[in-house]
Amino acid sequence: MPSRKSPSTGAKTPSAPRGDFRQRYDDIEKRRAELVTRLRALGSDAQAHPGYKRALKLLNETFRKEKLTQRLPVLQAAAWLIGLLERLTITL
Repeated sequence: MPSRKSPSTGAKTPSAPRGDFRQRYDDIEKRRAELVTRLRALGSDAQAHPGYKRALKLLNETFRKEKLTQRLPVLQAAAWLIGLLERLTITL
């Protein structure tokens, strides 16, 4: 049909290559492991805070339940909560 655009002209090119599924999966798992290490390093003061358990739940249960596309926002939420816990333990 003359009014239709060809697939090559209508397709958007990504600004950065996304990589294959395995690469994205490994990157997200690496980031999760870093956050778990950061959380565990907070010590006993942070473990008494209710946010500590919530961060663990985000990094384990919620992370595993979500699809790959939604795991990055879960990690971002966990990173924010860990950052908050780090600031709280410094002031306590």
